[in-house]
Amino acid sequence: MPRPIRVAIVGAGPAGIYAADALLKSDAAQDPGVSVDLFERMPAPFGLIRYGVAPDHPRIKGIVTALHQVLDKPQVRLFGNVDYPGDITLDDLHRFYDAVVFATGAMADRALDVPGINLDGSFGAADFVSWYDGHPDVPRTWPLEAEKVAVLGVGNVALDVARILAKTADELLPTEIPPNVHAGLRQNKAVEVHVFGRRGPAQAKFSPMELRELDHSPNIEVIVDPEDIEYDEGSIAERRGNRHADMVASTLEKWAIRDTGTRPHRVHLHFFESPEEILGEDGRVVGLRTERTELDGTGNVRGTGRFTDWDVQAVYRAVGYYSDELPKLPFDLASGTVPNQAGRVLAADSSHETAVYVTGWIKRGPVGLIGHTKGDANETVACLLDDHTAGRLPGATAPEPDAVTAFLEERGVRYTTRDGWYRLDAHERALGAAEDRERVKVVEREDMLRHSGS
Repeated sequence: MPRPIRVAIVGAGPAGIYAADALLKSDAAQDPGVSVDLFERMPAPFGLIRYGVAPDHPRIKGIVTALHQVLDKPQVRLFGNVDYPGDITLDDLHRFYDAVVFATGAMADRALDVPGINLDGSFGAADFVSWYDGHPDVPRTWPLEAEKVAVLGVGNVALDVARILAKTADELLPTEIPPNVHAGLRQNKAVEVHVFGRRGPAQAKFSPMELRELDHSPNIEVIVDPEDIEYDEGSIAERRGNRHADMVASTLEKWAIRDTGTRPHRVHLHFFESPEEILGEDGRVVGLRTERTELDGTGNVRGTGRFTDWDVQAVYRAVGYYSDELPKLPFDLASGTVPNQAGRVLAADSSHETAVYVTGWIKRGPVGLIGHTKGDANETVACLLDDHTAGRLPGATAPEPDAVTAFLEERGVRYTTRDGWYRLDAHERALGAAEDRERVKVVEREDMLRHSGS
């Protein structure tokens, strides 16, 4: 009687759990059956949802409910606090599993090559997000002395950074932010945040809902310069063919023509301003220089040679995420992805690496919304199952479910489990209930392991 297909998924964020879901919904789940083990380097699951989404986005965090439904399946196991390749290598995974899927996402900041980028007061947005989301591997404090701040980029992460900087600490207190983050934000001096985009309103990558939410805070006045509302033929075509782009542009137009209100903190959304240099003095940020751009008819822009120096004391770059390189796998440095064909990992000679697959941002780059990873997962899993049917998977040499747990225990790895996650979840919810909040996130890794009963 054939045994279930054994699949390891490295990364228990949305991409990894969606891949598990696709496997469990496939015909193979009926005959011969599928067994999935999720390996996650954090003690808790959910990746980007837990450590990459702003705490004041409860609707997005509601995706966790759907992810739990997959995690709770009896065919799925969770091994948290397990690092690839420190605790388990690709060769180890091949021994225990018929196929390996990497869904490790992207948590680092993409580089921005402008003078002054390394000055004190110049930050990566991903690092700031990790701090306010209580990531255990980052410092517990954050410098928030700047009264005027620049944010480079016009995507949702830029909006998140601007909003967290502009809101008051008490406004964020009902969320799950940890005590150290609340204490840090109480010291935040920012009252003016400037968000810069190289191109125009039609090319902004904001989600319509997230953009509108920026204006919901009683403490944030959103300001758009009417001179930045400009379109060319390419921009008009973009609006006609992209409903989200049209909604974003319409919202920005309304804000540009309204009277400025009196809310205490201001967020300025600037377009047609390309960052040229972060200005410094005595090693610290004292300003930002931008070049005014103009549309070229196609929706792209060119420089005009007109420069503006902005009085800011901190600069956050939100120009995209970048994935960590994975040992034993090829890596494209330009895109920050593992070369692949529909999820099958490609070797240097363009042949398929045997029984190794990718999904999510490590597969296609950090673009799109969380839900878009479902399509990635379905495509990757279809290739995996096709290879299995065609006999292209060599098969695990030690497929017994207990073999991997014995291996981790012999290595002394303090792994967490699904039951351990629920213990930690209950503890965080109890901390929140004591303060009339949904939860208070535990930050220290050792505390997470202790409450998980690892």
